[in-house]
Amino acid sequence: MKQWTVQDVMTREVISVPPSASYRDVVDRLIEHRVSAVPVTGTEGQVLGIVSEADLLHKVEAVGEPQRPRIVRALRRSAEIREIKEHATTAADLMTAPAITVGPEVSVVSAARRLEDEKVKRMPVVGADGCLLGIVSRRDLLRIHTRTDDDIRADVADNVLRRTLWIDPDAVTVGVDDGTVTLHGQVETRSLARLAVDLVGEVAGVVTVVDQLTWQFDDSELARSRGYQFGTPEHLLRPGGD
Repeated sequence: MKQWTVQDVMTREVISVPPSASYRDVVDRLIEHRVSAVPVTGTEGQVLGIVSEADLLHKVEAVGEPQRPRIVRALRRSAEIREIKEHATTAADLMTAPAITVGPEVSVVSAARRLEDEKVKRMPVVGADGCLLGIVSRRDLLRIHTRTDDDIRADVADNVLRRTLWIDPDAVTVGVDDGTVTLHGQVETRSLARLAVDLVGEVAGVVTVVDQLTWQFDDSELARSRGYQFGTPEHLLRPGGD
């Protein structure tokens, strides 16, 4: 079963700036290319940091601001960092470093979780050598939900049911409507039915799974004895098939 990774959705043509780029150069790059942040890269292409609109706004906020409110505010925030960025003239001083980065082979799910945990909107994608390969944003990660229903149906039927679980395609009907997958049919065991639902839920583009599967043999006690943990949704408690 194919697992979508960062390299499947990232933007490969990335605008970057050197540490010596001036404040004005960075602003011009953001406006010209309609992006909200640019990585700062070294001579070998390694990512040193990232400059975002938020970093640039520190200087804008300081323009014409009375000294007293600035002193009070500095006591409430990270005063030293803010002071540096208010007077920064190059990308080296403006950038947030080290940048929060991600590898190209990290799963889309893990990347989305890291964006959320780190409270950032985008991450440079770097290779093992730390060099810039691309950039991935929240919008990029949403691309997995632009897959057509036909693509999702084929993925579920072929990669999950047939190749991964070895379930006869004629035994289970797969319906997809706006990303909602419905599984209807009968499989050999209860644990296999649960596993099928879990794996289908991980397919790129799947919003939710409607489980209408039944089973010939309830192997839940055997599965528990082997360490398989069952959930307790109501639909798992219904009787088996014929």
